[in-house]
Amino acid sequence: MNDSRPSAGLRRLPATTDASSEARDLRRERLREHGFQLDAISGVAAPPDPAQLAGSIEGFIGFAQIPLGVAGPVRIDGQFAQGEFWVPLATTEGTLVASFQHAFNVINRCGGARAACTRQLVGRAPCFTFKDVTSATAVAAWLSSRLTIMQEAAASTSRYARLQSAKTSVVGNTVYMMLEYLTGEAAGQNMVTSATQAVCHALLPEMPIAPTSWLVESVLSGDKRASAQAFLGARGRNASAEVVIPSRTIGRYWRADAAAMARCWNQATVGAAQTGAVGLQGNVANALAALFIACGQDVACVSEATTSITRIELTADGDLYAAVTMPNLIVGTVGGGTFLPTARESLAMLGCRGPGSAAKLAEICAVVSLAGELAVVGAMASGAFADAHASGGRKGRGTND
Repeated sequence: MNDSRPSAGLRRLPATTDASSEARDLRRERLREHGFQLDAISGVAAPPDPAQLAGSIEGFIGFAQIPLGVAGPVRIDGQFAQGEFWVPLATTEGTLVASFQHAFNVINRCGGARAACTRQLVGRAPCFTFKDVTSATAVAAWLSSRLTIMQEAAASTSRYARLQSAKTSVVGNTVYMMLEYLTGEAAGQNMVTSATQAVCHALLPEMPIAPTSWLVESVLSGDKRASAQAFLGARGRNASAEVVIPSRTIGRYWRADAAAMARCWNQATVGAAQTGAVGLQGNVANALAALFIACGQDVACVSEATTSITRIELTADGDLYAAVTMPNLIVGTVGGGTFLPTARESLAMLGCRGPGSAAKLAEICAVVSLAGELAVVGAMASGAFADAHASGGRKGRGTND
């Protein structure tokens, strides 16, 4: 439940593993008792008029149906997300929601997870090509004094896009420029593209040397790609979550201990390093894809958001410190697919509306990702990883005609 509702009134939902229609109906009933609207999620609301979807889909014929479950509550002590939250997750992967619920129970037993969203900047990276390196170097020096002009051009395109910085680099005869924006509560991908287009159009007539060609996006920004840019510059919201779990709690929930989980994660990071992975994490994509689909986010941005760092290590007291840092969360609570009825209901379930709600969503993403990391490492450390997927992920499967 979100921070506007007292935790004293919480009633547990039926077990996530109860697949009966009675359990489904009881979950809906309990959530409605807490004030949540579920008409679109439960399928009783009329679908949106096709005209409302213009700009979101072409060749429209209907909707892909992905099951949506709920896990929680999970207790979060963040800068923006504070309280207990029911988390909507859309997925077709068996055991996923149940594993998050299991980890949420552990997090709650430890007093909740701490979370912080520390930065929000979205980058776009235009480039300009000249006849030679001398010209490129001269224009790069000229650009360093034009920030105010760029900011005015960017602001003319949106009430929310605000250019914060412009950094240049010269590669041969080409000048690359990284522009970093604030985007309010929006994820901001389209917003910063329009703003950058305006910036370029303002600069081009004034350049001391005309470029032979230019691009509004040079791929330097790292948009929808796993790259080190997430750690070096601005790429969405930077959010972290952490929890300390007593070793006895690990024994109760995963039949392992803190040392076994830390050792398991150390072995996993060495394995990841051998693949040349950017970032070190276990299954962050599972958490984010399920949340993004439920909440109307751009699912393709999962590819860059997985450039995150998971830490699982022993404390001096023999307990387990676990943390996830995600420097590259492109999430928003307005714009994009957030207008869709199911997305609105899911965001409302998380209390993610109004000022500060995008940072709140980023902190929730970090906590859910942390829960997923704990679940997979706990299962591996206890030797239950394969068995859990074989049993929980194969029950009740439909057949293909």
